[in-house]
Amino acid sequence: SYDRGATVAGVVGVGRLITGMDRGLQGMCVNERRHLIVPPPLGYGSIGVAGLIPPDATLYFDVVMLDIWNKDDKLQITTLSKPEHCNRTVENSDFVRYHYNGTLLDGTPFDSSYSKDSTYDTYVGTGWLIKGMDQGLLGMCAGEKRSIIIPPFLAYGEKGYGTVIPPQASLVFSVLLVDFHNPKDGVFLEHLEVPESCKRRAVTGDFVRYHYNGTLMDGTLFLVGGGKRLSEEIPPYSRNNTYNTYIGKGYIIPGMDQGLQGVCVGERRRVVVPPHLAYGENGAGNKIPGSAVLIFDVHIIDFHNPADPVEIETVYRPEGCNVTTRDRDFVRYHYNCSLLDGTKLFSSHDYEKPQEVTLGTNKVIEGLNSGLLNMCAGERRVLIVPPHLGHGESGARGVPGSAVLRFEVELISMEEGVPEGYLFIWHGDPPANLYEQMDLNKDGEIPSDEFSTFIKTQVAEGKGRLMPSSDPEKVIADMFRNQDRNQDGKITSEELKLKSDEDQEKIHEEL
Repeated sequence: SYDRGATVAGVVGVGRLITGMDRGLQGMCVNERRHLIVPPPLGYGSIGVAGLIPPDATLYFDVVMLDIWNKDDKLQITTLSKPEHCNRTVENSDFVRYHYNGTLLDGTPFDSSYSKDSTYDTYVGTGWLIKGMDQGLLGMCAGEKRSIIIPPFLAYGEKGYGTVIPPQASLVFSVLLVDFHNPKDGVFLEHLEVPESCKRRAVTGDFVRYHYNGTLMDGTLFLVGGGKRLSEEIPPYSRNNTYNTYIGKGYIIPGMDQGLQGVCVGERRRVVVPPHLAYGENGAGNKIPGSAVLIFDVHIIDFHNPADPVEIETVYRPEGCNVTTRDRDFVRYHYNCSLLDGTKLFSSHDYEKPQEVTLGTNKVIEGLNSGLLNMCAGERRVLIVPPHLGHGESGARGVPGSAVLRFEVELISMEEGVPEGYLFIWHGDPPANLYEQMDLNKDGEIPSDEFSTFIKTQVAEGKGRLMPSSDPEKVIADMFRNQDRNQDGKITSEELKLKSDEDQEKIHEEL
């Protein structure tokens, strides 16, 4: 047979072979070698074969068994390894991606996907595969390894395939199922960890900040970037930067747009995305193959909506609270500031004194300013400040961009403020002869010490009040500087003007 370059195929025990060969092949294993001595009565007898085998010849055969099968054979499937968790197995009409090594029954290799550096990708049960593989892939889990022995009538039959698969050859496939999906699949969600308290769930239009690990179904981590692709990530979130995006608006792949709907702050969720909701048949870069199922393990840090106000929760409010903070009031307060995941950012308790600010003067972020309004002394609140009322998209030193902030605030004290643009206001009408009263030594001019003494006296007698500040001397000095128009160190009667009069003059000038 070696000279002919083709193996011999035949059915044993039905009279199609000489009796000696029929008997000599019985009980042989694949790859077994035998030396058969066939006497004439069990060979070609007294007749022989004209021109080839003389009469009454004893025949000697050196035989190696390459393949055995029976018409009643079925697939032989052996599971070599299987993942612990298997939520779903292959069914007809699924699209599968798998690696394989293909050999004949004697171990002769004929093909391998590994040598091509790509999986074999196809539909199951739709006629794209030989019948044996169509059947052998059913019921597999992603990540499962199988040995599938296919008889020739479920493979390439009498004709074989090209020069690599002989006629009537049984095939042995070692298969690793990389992933699979069905074109009808949607996103699959697995809720790994959901906080006990979830006041609100994310919806379309929300801006979400989250960490993620992205893997293929076989556990291979992928790295992609640019356009709608998700940013590069290596576990455990080693970039220290969240991925920030709007959901439901097409900024990310459709599967993630859907998979992030309904998340809670702090939730950990697994999102399994079929390729038609990810990067499709083409894949992405050299890390995401075509038709790949993607698995995202997501940790939600925070989310907000651009229309969100400051969320205020009153933790404690003193009884008999009649006086509350208003715009322009001077307040002293303690605070702790953190991210929603509990990361501590800043605290006034790290300093000797409470924080001080005049409300409405743009000295603190807008959300904190709003949260400090209408508070009583001694009141404690929790404020949730969205980034557009905090530090915005850019963040600040120590504050990530687009971060939602959580403040714990306690109002220590407050002082009634003055209108914007004023440093001092009268509680009633100012004196008609203001300059004469302010000129304490009646010398026709008012130096800074006289001005300061006069203002302090008015405050002490309750006739007026300064803009509240931790440094009233500086406020009085600013008032004096404003009135000393020529900056010569004294105020003349021509220079002294009430702010209300100045404002009125300005209106007339504009008219």
